[in-house]
Amino acid sequence: MVMERSAHPLSWWRVFLVGLALWVASVVVTGLTGNFNLVPTVVLLGSFLVPVTAVLWYLDHYDSPTLTGRDVLNGFLIGGVLGVLGASILESWLLGAGPLLTLLVGVIEEGAKLLALLFVVWRLPHTSARDGVVMGAAVGFGFAALESSGYALTALFSNPAHLSLAALVQTELLRGVLAPFGHGLWTGILGGVLFAGARGGRVRLTRWVLLTYLGVSLLHALWDSMRGVAVLVTLLITGTPVQEVSTPAGTVLAFTPQQASVFTEAELGGYAVVSVIGVLWLVLVWLRGRAMADPYGVRRELA
Repeated sequence: MVMERSAHPLSWWRVFLVGLALWVASVVVTGLTGNFNLVPTVVLLGSFLVPVTAVLWYLDHYDSPTLTGRDVLNGFLIGGVLGVLGASILESWLLGAGPLLTLLVGVIEEGAKLLALLFVVWRLPHTSARDGVVMGAAVGFGFAALESSGYALTALFSNPAHLSLAALVQTELLRGVLAPFGHGLWTGILGGVLFAGARGGRVRLTRWVLLTYLGVSLLHALWDSMRGVAVLVTLLITGTPVQEVSTPAGTVLAFTPQQASVFTEAELGGYAVVSVIGVLWLVLVWLRGRAMADPYGVRRELA
């Protein structure tokens, strides 16, 4: 089955524009009426809009001779749910905080998504790294959509006194903007390398897959720890201690105006660096891993 490009009625930009309009309408109606029965609509539209659009973008820009829409849908739904469930079970054993915990979270979540990807593609014919990128992205974006819906609901209940629609909307906007550079990107890289190393139409865990898994886990950990890194950079540049202030919502950092500016620049700059590394890595896998056992071009053996 050959995928249609942008002429398809479900092309990515149509889905995005219609979905965005529906989400905005849901937020406005919920705010005006105070009808919090609409909250699930706001959460689902806001959490799934960008991930679904991103998967359709991949399909609009790549005609696969082997993948079908059902395969990609299975990756998004089944793979995403399995990844979230597996990561939740493993992360429930983690205690404390700090850099090591952040690294472990990255290792666990990327490992859970890799196992979920293996489950949904095990019986598929694997001939192209680009098919692997699409399937990996589908699993990753399914994971991201479900995770974002959880964060949105948590934000809704962030103020014990009342439900906070504003916090929910802010959370969904932020995660929606960052979504293309997170889970879908990292699992897309893993999927491309996994498919590139297939033999006899079956995937296998090569050393390149394992090294890539460790690499995307590190990117994930850097992403999750960026606020801490930004605080450290702020302290180094300004040389002024950061104050902690207790509020009804918990303890927060109180920056001076100079510190706030440095912190924002450091955090956004850090996210940008991690994003660029991930995008360039995906492009490398896409261009050089199409039909090679070694997706990084070290050995040019045909799969």
